[in-house]
Amino acid sequence: MIVVRRSADRWWRFDVTVRDAPLALVLLLPSLIPALQNNGTRLGDVPDRPMDALGLAVVAVECLPLIVRRRLPAACLALVSTGFALDQLHGYHTVAGTALPIALISAGAHLDRWRWTTAIVASAAYVPLAIALSGPEPAEGVAGFVSFYLALVLLWGIGSRLRQSRAAEAERRLHAAETARIAERTRIARELHDVVTHHVTAMVVQTEAARYLTGDRLDQALSTVTDSGRRAITDLRQLLDVLDPQQDTGQRSDVRALVEQARQAGQPVEYTEEGRPPTGTAGATAYRVVQEALTNALKYAHGSRTSVLVRHGNREITVEVATDSAGSPTAPVGGSGRGLAGLRERVGGLGGEFRTARQEDGGFVVHARIPAGSAS
Repeated sequence: MIVVRRSADRWWRFDVTVRDAPLALVLLLPSLIPALQNNGTRLGDVPDRPMDALGLAVVAVECLPLIVRRRLPAACLALVSTGFALDQLHGYHTVAGTALPIALISAGAHLDRWRWTTAIVASAAYVPLAIALSGPEPAEGVAGFVSFYLALVLLWGIGSRLRQSRAAEAERRLHAAETARIAERTRIARELHDVVTHHVTAMVVQTEAARYLTGDRLDQALSTVTDSGRRAITDLRQLLDVLDPQQDTGQRSDVRALVEQARQAGQPVEYTEEGRPPTGTAGATAYRVVQEALTNALKYAHGSRTSVLVRHGNREITVEVATDSAGSPTAPVGGSGRGLAGLRERVGGLGGEFRTARQEDGGFVVHARIPAGSAS
């Protein structure tokens, strides 16, 4: 099976002229078999004629242009039509006449320019051919030639339909690629928002607090700011590695590091974790939920008691971050409001549930339920 698949892949990598050559040979060779002579398409009442040198040339003109039926559809149709006309006028009536329907379908499907001009010229050329084949007392009559012409029109219409279907499929794939590109840009924007907002907020809080510190406590605060900056750089590098297919795209989910960073920024955090953390998108999403919740706690309730509960179950991960009402907001660091909205969309995209609520005492609760084992 693997060998057949590889052979098929190699075949489709060839140029279209190479792939169309066997079709031309399939029509050419039977036309040279004596038993099949004068058994092809018969239009008009021209008597049969045995194969000769001119007949061989006519067969070649009918069949060989099929090699370029997709590369040069107009030229292919012109040559095949010429060969078909000579075939009928001289009475060879070879199997090679089947090349005309194939050339018509190919022209309708692959001709991009001068389509109407080609159709009009071909229709006009059919009129003198029909007159020449009819003779003084046509056996087929006008109805036969009209029926044959309508059959040719139908073949052109089939090719045009194929062309429209191919264009619609290309448009659909383009739309799908554009949608995927926009979704990827949105995902990267969310990741950047999560990383930058969290770490920068922590650095702003620590820097504000450092104004009122001296001595060892000042050194400790500045060291914390430095650590936050390093974590921001590390997270940004991991995010950029996702864009490099040669890098490991595993998502980090070290919630304990987030909690410790918030504690160093002056936020009293109680952390409880149950179960074993999973890998993949579910764990990374839980990490982002905690990160955004702690960022908001540092922004709007600095110094308030905050509890973080992460419960890893067999089927889902439950995250709950609650912040008391006590505390004071930090110096404004700006915000776009995209954090919680982006998390709600991300968790919902995994089939989970995300909600936020105010407590009776004025506190704030973030709750998320994330299905475990979600594919990235």
